[in-house]
Amino acid sequence: MKRIRIAQILSNPEALLGKEITIKGWVRAFRSNRFVQLNDGSCMANLQAVIDFEKWDEALLKRITTAAAVSLTGQLVASQGAGQAVELQVNHIDILGDAHPDDVQKTVMQPKRHSLEFLREQAHLRFRTNTFGAVFRIRHAVAYAIHQFFNERGFYYLHTPIITGSDAEGAGEMFRVSTLDPKNPPLTEDGQIDFKQDFFGKAVNLTVSGQLEAELAATALGQVYTFGPTFRAENSNTSRHLAEFWMIEPEVAFNDLQDNMDLTEDFLKYICAYVLENCAEDVQFLHERDAQEQAQKPANERHEMGLIERLRFVIENPFKRLTYTEAIDLLLNSNHYKKKKFKYPVEWGIDLQSEHERYLVEKEFNCPVILTDYPAKIKAFYMRLNEDGKTVAAMDVLFPGIGEIVGGSQREERHDVLLQKCEEFGIPAEELWWYFDTRKFGTVPHAGFGLGFERMVMFVTGMSNIRDVIPFPRTPLNAEF
Repeated sequence: MKRIRIAQILSNPEALLGKEITIKGWVRAFRSNRFVQLNDGSCMANLQAVIDFEKWDEALLKRITTAAAVSLTGQLVASQGAGQAVELQVNHIDILGDAHPDDVQKTVMQPKRHSLEFLREQAHLRFRTNTFGAVFRIRHAVAYAIHQFFNERGFYYLHTPIITGSDAEGAGEMFRVSTLDPKNPPLTEDGQIDFKQDFFGKAVNLTVSGQLEAELAATALGQVYTFGPTFRAENSNTSRHLAEFWMIEPEVAFNDLQDNMDLTEDFLKYICAYVLENCAEDVQFLHERDAQEQAQKPANERHEMGLIERLRFVIENPFKRLTYTEAIDLLLNSNHYKKKKFKYPVEWGIDLQSEHERYLVEKEFNCPVILTDYPAKIKAFYMRLNEDGKTVAAMDVLFPGIGEIVGGSQREERHDVLLQKCEEFGIPAEELWWYFDTRKFGTVPHAGFGLGFERMVMFVTGMSNIRDVIPFPRTPLNAEF
């Protein structure tokens, strides 16, 4: 008999009452040799199965242990006990995979609360926990919502290269890709590694961004977006950084900075609304988990809003828009600054810290904030230079509890200005000849932004460490699984 997923059963149990069905999953609990709590990963809830232990061989019943995989067939009936509306009266049992109690006791399968650090060490099993089941079901929903949002608006999904010869950010923190013998690489006459003899005939790296390639496509297809893995060889062990992560980067021809802000605001509201509407059970569980976690923190480190309130906060409030210069003035004139509550200095020209960004969102405006027109020296070379010659048409979106979640800009479409900025940033123009060429063949104003996928998943799940929203985190000194 074909199995039915537990989520399907619980979404409309009346349709299956009295019918014989088969369910398959992993045992969460088996008590009194009678009641089995089974979960198949399709939803947070378990389905209770009732086994008449007198009808079954004792040796078979002993194999129904926590974490064992089983197939159960029986009649779906109204439950006689509290805690569930329906249950399965079992008439057939198959053990699909045993789980030995001694092994279970050493793992995350123990029926108790585990630290997130311990769970990361057992990534092959952490998906089965309630917390990570919820996180990764929501991660899927966020990815689906992203594709749906852009598809509904006529964007084209573009696959940009993972292996690239360009450094889009100009930071140089990239992973090299090479087939040369590391112990005996070919050398040039001046003793440097001769990458002309490498697989691609030049030095190449894992990409840090698909933006530059997306700009090429946008100037022909009009509006495109990328959604793929990106890599940063940055030796950072913070709760917000990964060496391998996913980025969403739309690029739109004929858009200016205002259009870019409008698109970004609509996009972020759409994702939050989609998650609230389609992941209610998982969001509620994580909301309660977040509340417990916040209660254990010092008062000055707690979120002022619960997870569900933070999602609604984004959906229901228009984003406040102001310039970087206006934001600096507000910070300097704030009581928070005057009472020396900021850990980091505030002055024009600095890259704002998370504490500054959260102050603007959570204290000053009580809504999401978009900052624009940053100093040119702290932003990337491709951002459009404003008329003042000091600032660029950049934008950052700031969220409660997290600070910056999106960075974007109107791109510099003027060929001569772009060349000048490359020179100022020390970027060899010959390496990006194809990028500059787009400014020679019908150049147009265009704009785009980047959203770190894991940062977004952190926000909608309430998880405080980015390593807990990606299946297999890659960080300095850690590439397990």
